[in-house]
Amino acid sequence: MKTEIKLSVELDSNRVPEKIHWDAPDGGVKNEAAKALMLALWDHKKQEAARIDLWTKDMPVDEMKVFFHQTLVSMAQTFKRATDDDKMAATMMDFCDYFAEKLELKK
Repeated sequence: MKTEIKLSVELDSNRVPEKIHWDAPDGGVKNEAAKALMLALWDHKKQEAARIDLWTKDMPVDEMKVFFHQTLVSMAQTFKRATDDDKMAATMMDFCDYFAEKLELKK
């Protein structure tokens, strides 16, 4: 079995992202717009992460802060599921709370 996730990025003349769209047919996503993306892949041979971080030039800074916070929370949750390390996952969540507090994201 195989599935595909497609990312499409439209650039301006300076190669700055103007539009980002993605497709994930198995998840019911077709040509969905996004203003930012963070993608990390593990390169087993090099033993390092390969990363792509893009955002459109019209991505508001306040939304970027929320995007980062939600991404950090997601990473802490994924770390817990992947490693079963409760102590470090809790420490990561503490940082997420601190991050949100300092950026005044909590309502």
